[in-house]
Amino acid sequence: MRMIFVNLPVSDVDAARTFYAGLGWQLNEQFSDETTASFVVSDTITAMVLSREKFAGFLPEGVTAGDPAQHVSVMNALSADSSEECDDLLAKAVAHGGRQFNQPQDHGFMYGTSFADPSGNVWEAVWMDPSALQG
Repeated sequence: MRMIFVNLPVSDVDAARTFYAGLGWQLNEQFSDETTASFVVSDTITAMVLSREKFAGFLPEGVTAGDPAQHVSVMNALSADSSEECDDLLAKAVAHGGRQFNQPQDHGFMYGTSFADPSGNVWEAVWMDPSALQG
């Protein structure tokens, strides 16, 4: 089984902690300190938020980290069990310091919402009708 570890630069680790805990993701204290916070999204997905300085420490010399508030370079998409779950995740994001990123997209067989964390890192929640996946 493969796992995904998403590393995100943030401008305020405390604000990110509040935000991601507000989504209902479980803080993993073992991999968290004043410069990082590790959140278990599922059995196979972990999101790690790092201060911009800590994040930069993992980059080769001469490479700088982009500012997600200014330039979107990745949108992390999570599957959802229903369109209601997509809406619920968006509502939690906005209630805990994030913002809606784009308008919900409803294609009938597929529905999605998107939001940005307080530092500008973008997430999507996407539901697809299982029968549409079968072709």
